[in-house]
Amino acid sequence: MIRVGMADYKLCAPPDKISTLGLGSCMGVVIYDTKTKLCGMAHIMLPDSTKITHNQNRMKFADTCLLDMYHELLARGGLKENLRAKMFAHHSDNELLNVGHHNNQAVRKFLQEKNIPIVADDSGKDFSRTIVFDPECELLHISVAGVNEYVI
Repeated sequence: MIRVGMADYKLCAPPDKISTLGLGSCMGVVIYDTKTKLCGMAHIMLPDSTKITHNQNRMKFADTCLLDMYHELLARGGLKENLRAKMFAHHSDNELLNVGHHNNQAVRKFLQEKNIPIVADDSGKDFSRTIVFDPECELLHISVAGVNEYVI
């Protein structure tokens, strides 16, 4: 199992699986190649790197983290035409605290610009999740405290 921390991304290929824990206001994104089975998972904190000055961690932001992950996927043999995405984000009714919504918009914009279809989206719920992606079968397992696991 490959673990992705907060403000991080990692790549993986079968037989390994990839996971990140406790997605609250953060956004999780998996981009995977349907042929090579290579995948990347990002745990994003904020939507836009241009809004923060003097930041050293590109992995915090949807725009820079996804761009770096995308380029690494292609450099390691992924093909643009085979890429697909699954995503998951938290939702809050408080607009000031609704970082998940802004992350969601930034991720959708990036995926649209790169012509990567979103095949599953578990956004908009108001509880934290832990996820595991299996690139072999392309299933995203989602665990929620007090709720049964489900798959998208």
